[in-house]
Amino acid sequence: MSLAVLKSRALSGMEAAEVTVEVHLANGLPSFTIVGLPETEVKESKDRVRAALQNARFDFPAQRITVNLAPADLPKESGRFDLPIALGILAASEQIPADALDQYEFAGELSLSGELRPIRGALAMTFAICKASQNNARSARAFILPAANADEAALVSDATIYPAHSLLQVCAHFAAVNVDDKISPHVIRTAPVRPVYADFSDVKGQLQAKRALEIAAAGMHSVIMVGPPGTGKSMLAARFAGILPTMTDQEALESAAVQSLTSGFAIAKWKVRPYRAPHHTASGVALVGGGGTPRPGEISLAHRGVLFLDELPEFDRKVLEVLREPLESGHITISRAAKQADFPARFQLIAAMNPCPCGYYGHSNGKCRCTPDMITRYQDKISGPLLDRIDMQIQVGALPHADLLKQADGESSALIQARVEQAFERQLARQAKANNLLNTREIDTYCQPDAAAEQLLRSAMTKLNWSARAYHRVLKVARTIADLAGAETIAQAHVAEAIQYRRALREH
Repeated sequence: MSLAVLKSRALSGMEAAEVTVEVHLANGLPSFTIVGLPETEVKESKDRVRAALQNARFDFPAQRITVNLAPADLPKESGRFDLPIALGILAASEQIPADALDQYEFAGELSLSGELRPIRGALAMTFAICKASQNNARSARAFILPAANADEAALVSDATIYPAHSLLQVCAHFAAVNVDDKISPHVIRTAPVRPVYADFSDVKGQLQAKRALEIAAAGMHSVIMVGPPGTGKSMLAARFAGILPTMTDQEALESAAVQSLTSGFAIAKWKVRPYRAPHHTASGVALVGGGGTPRPGEISLAHRGVLFLDELPEFDRKVLEVLREPLESGHITISRAAKQADFPARFQLIAAMNPCPCGYYGHSNGKCRCTPDMITRYQDKISGPLLDRIDMQIQVGALPHADLLKQADGESSALIQARVEQAFERQLARQAKANNLLNTREIDTYCQPDAAAEQLLRSAMTKLNWSARAYHRVLKVARTIADLAGAETIAQAHVAEAIQYRRALREH
């Protein structure tokens, strides 16, 4: 046999397209050629595969070896094709049986000694296999990949994962006569552990800010906190993930699949809401993703979790503007000349900023010497269109010294989360989604205020000169406040509280 055909996967954004690895041996001067749009890492696999086969005591054929990675127009990157290429050479040279190769898909980077090293995107690949098998039962295959990737890949419950430590172990699996000598399918043996977050009970005072964050968590609303330095804005943001509703299996799988595209996913982080806090020097590409081979950025790595932007006005204005579309659409499309990649970005934005350049505008210590013009220019670093897309703006004031000296005795995150869960369940029962995700027609259906509340809304819209978007966002926040109160109808008190969460900026 001079031809062997195996299956693998190539990553393109969140997609894991099927790749056919064809290996052909022919007479002529010895050579090793890889075709099919391989990137540099794939071209370098020739040397890794040759050394791995020789160190595993296999014969490396002194023939013309041609490896085709189909489809030819799909870019191939990373060392994930080392294992299928090596197995293809062994099968084509009849050093291992090729009968059962079509029942599996393969991925893994080889060391020079033949050991299998982990790859990125293992979870995304197994997820793609299961989706393909649901559409076509005949296409269902098991996956052989490095043992270090087994736990994350096995999170996809329908996937059959065979973990291998080396090329020799994979070859022994196909050459074994007895079932006991084959690689056993992988099963996650680690018991699920309840996620551990920093607790809200550590935060002294700030009852108004805690109330606002509870509302934000219940309705999945974005928040900007405005206040002088040292008032606890970062501390509150770091604890926000702990009061969000518990992740569903589907949400956890989506989040884990995105994280597996970078450095891999640790099983200990299963169902832990991601918390990302990029520095204000981050570029637009770091925030939304990109690169020659598109990788997810911070907004995608925060999918189903929290994106915290501290010192918001210190970010480059062009960088902040890239947040506009993802905040509303929940995904980001990275376009390049030769390819396009889509990544999910359903994150909850929590931002923090000082009210002025020195930070002490409105502080009781009277330190602020900023002029109104300086304050306006500083706050105007955040554009109106971006601010319009942030649901809630809250003031976080400085605590009196007497309160700082007291023992922290606030509510725990568990108590707050219990209320959040109840409000969120009401939303799912009523409209099957969070209040923040309601479209215009659904707002008209589910966010009807009573007569007094509607009159208050009309008055506030006229006085504060809201846009239609701001009006809808206040209605959605009011709907969440009503859900926390267990009310079916949006009342005047709910609207009045929601209005207060739109007035932290642009007023001096």
